[in-house]
Amino acid sequence: MFDSFYDALKGDRWVWYFEGLGRTLLISLGSIFIGCILGIIVALIKYTNKKYSKMCIGSKICDIYLAIFRGTPVYVQLLIMYLIVLVAVPSMWVAILTFGINSGAYVAEIIRGGLESVDDGQLEAGNSLGLSKIQVLIHIVLPQAIRRALPPFCNEFIALIKETSIVGTIGVLDLTKVAENIIARTYDPFAPYIIIALMYLAVVLLLTYLLKLLERRLARSDR
Repeated sequence: MFDSFYDALKGDRWVWYFEGLGRTLLISLGSIFIGCILGIIVALIKYTNKKYSKMCIGSKICDIYLAIFRGTPVYVQLLIMYLIVLVAVPSMWVAILTFGINSGAYVAEIIRGGLESVDDGQLEAGNSLGLSKIQVLIHIVLPQAIRRALPPFCNEFIALIKETSIVGTIGVLDLTKVAENIIARTYDPFAPYIIIALMYLAVVLLLTYLLKLLERRLARSDR
């Protein structure tokens, strides 16, 4: 067993793991950034349509977007983007864009839930102060919705980190692909897969711990 770990880490192979982890985190951060922007836009369109019966066409388009990206496997979406839609784009960007668009569909539902949790009385209070509907949404409703949606949003980010383990299929040297490359040299899958599993676990446990701290802080501020 020790020989297996030695072969998996000897030379500069141990550096490859951290380089792969860096790419995994970069893809995850880029994707969640895109997903956050898309999610907020989609959630606001659907919320506005529900509350004020406006943007009906935009809401229908959002429904199609949500149905497609929530109803099909992200692996299939990745292959379609890489082999059909974004053929000339570097694989790293294909991964970021694909996971970002996919994540946006889930973030939209998280933000929409946060928007709808805001009491309607605050809408009326904002209007009574002379604010427009857009101003009420941006300055009163959206900040509260984002605050309430933070815990599930963080969980989406954690799930996204694990989902990106498939990007090696389009040639991105993420953490999982690095392990596969090392296995191709050592012909021993035991140590590389154990190592990357522990690295994924460490990242997830750290983020979970930070999420718990965030939830406690939000709970204290609500008192």
